[in-house]
Amino acid sequence: MEKHFLLIFSLSCFIVVASLMCRTCHLHIQTDRCRRGLGVCVAQKNEECMLLSIMQGDILQLSYMVCQKFCRNLTFVYENRTYVHKCCKENFCNFRL
Repeated sequence: MEKHFLLIFSLSCFIVVASLMCRTCHLHIQTDRCRRGLGVCVAQKNEECMLLSIMQGDILQLSYMVCQKFCRNLTFVYENRTYVHKCCKENFCNFRL
């Protein structure tokens, strides 16, 4: 029984290690730390690490980091703010973007 538990535990650890892990933060202000949702998500099928940065001029207003399904790089301007979506496929890469 104990050997079976160790085998299952080892396999589950391997699966988590082999999965894409992303940083989560639902409200990050550049001059401060993560205010809401700090943690880690494990990307599921068709998910990547995503960073959304909201800029006003050249000044970062806030950012948002999650695992995102069908993520794509995208930049658009709305009401004097620039929204920049960046997607990546390496562990914790959305924190380094």
